[in-house]
Amino acid sequence: MFGLDPTLFFLLFFCLFAACAFEFVNGFHDTANAVATVIYTHSLQPTQAVVWSGFMNFLGLLTGGVGVTMSIIGLLPTELLIDANVYHSMAMALALLLSAIFWNLGTWYFGIPASSSHTLIGSIIGIGVGHALLPENANMGTSSINWDKVIEIGQALLLSPLFGFSLAIILMYILKKSIKNKEIFKEPKKNSPPPMWIRAILITTCTLVSFFHGRNDGQKGIGLVMVILIAFLPGYFAVNTSLDLVKVKESLTTVQSISAKIDTLPLSDKEHESLVKLKKSSTDLATILVPGLNTDHLSTAQKFDIRKAALTINKHAKKLLESESVALSEIDKKAFKQATQGDKAPFFTFGGSSSTGMAGVTDFAPSWVMWMVALSLGLGTMIGWKRIVITIGEKIGKDHLTYAQGASAELIASLTIGLATAYKWPVSTTHVLSSGIAGTMVASRGIKNLQGGTVKNIVMAWVLTLPVTIVLSATLFVLLRWIVG
Repeated sequence: MFGLDPTLFFLLFFCLFAACAFEFVNGFHDTANAVATVIYTHSLQPTQAVVWSGFMNFLGLLTGGVGVTMSIIGLLPTELLIDANVYHSMAMALALLLSAIFWNLGTWYFGIPASSSHTLIGSIIGIGVGHALLPENANMGTSSINWDKVIEIGQALLLSPLFGFSLAIILMYILKKSIKNKEIFKEPKKNSPPPMWIRAILITTCTLVSFFHGRNDGQKGIGLVMVILIAFLPGYFAVNTSLDLVKVKESLTTVQSISAKIDTLPLSDKEHESLVKLKKSSTDLATILVPGLNTDHLSTAQKFDIRKAALTINKHAKKLLESESVALSEIDKKAFKQATQGDKAPFFTFGGSSSTGMAGVTDFAPSWVMWMVALSLGLGTMIGWKRIVITIGEKIGKDHLTYAQGASAELIASLTIGLATAYKWPVSTTHVLSSGIAGTMVASRGIKNLQGGTVKNIVMAWVLTLPVTIVLSATLFVLLRWIVG
């Protein structure tokens, strides 16, 4: 297959299997949050709930594009994504996968609603730290880590639960003041479904959370698979081979033309450095994209060079566009952004979509990858939900979950995840929904209505996930790199 020797073929198969396993675990770990309220309130039977949620996760992933996927890949050091040594890339993929799966399974076993997003991002940062610890990179420090992207994603992961907690309190307050029928604020009756109108609300919110979970969390699995494919088969997946290189060349010409207009005098040292790197990469890319060339004629080395140049151009173009020191007209800014970051993706994007502009060189995923991950996520949703459902329904608040609390928390979660996906931010379904449940409990009877032990466990998992997965991933990466040499 693709000219791989049997050993590498086996390792590729194992890594792809492990990536599907991560998304499968993600399904029964995270998606239990989506079905918790409908199961706990007897709005749907468990089998109905998990099958429906699994289908909506599947549909959400297939229609979600690859924006979050590329945010995840953007955390990895560029040097690792263009390393021609397949064994080095293999060490990266295995360390990333094993550390993420280990932590996900451990927290699921103890019934703790931990975050697969935190887990994956911590594992990726750990790869960067491990890369910096290698003897050949001793002088680089941690400069190879994309700290801007780490901070951006870290802010999304930190603020989204706070947003969910606050909004859930406000929504519960509005419901109490506006709804006369107090049935919605009562604890679910044992083995008895709620009134039809309440049931419809709860099923709708479950559907929305499941759908947006697929659009956001599902893309993380796509990111994992793409990292593996780029590592093992760079000749096929380093760049988007379905691209029209003529259009890429046109975007590059626009980048070169507008970057030449930027006045260097007002720029800071870092901004000036970004402009220099952007111009150099633009020149390097222009020498490769000669007239009449198509992707079939590119060597693996050329594809690596194109990938590196495109990533560098987009990284520094974004910095310059965000700077107040860069004096460009609104027309030039818009053209510059479109030429680098491409057009905004439509809300529904079926199959292996890719971006336009320079981003289209690297931001893509084949349709078969999306289907494979979607199936893994959907099937995982149908297994292992019970532990998390009990935690959500009975162990966050001292009172059992009411209909209003379940609907409010899930409505806020779907809104938060949907907005985050639109801005290409990976967020944690677990933490957004758990914080929403906590917010509704506080809205009912104040902070004393929270169960300290459960909240402490969730917070501890939230605090520990990043450092544990960073250390575990970094250690595994350094060890595997030492083994493969």
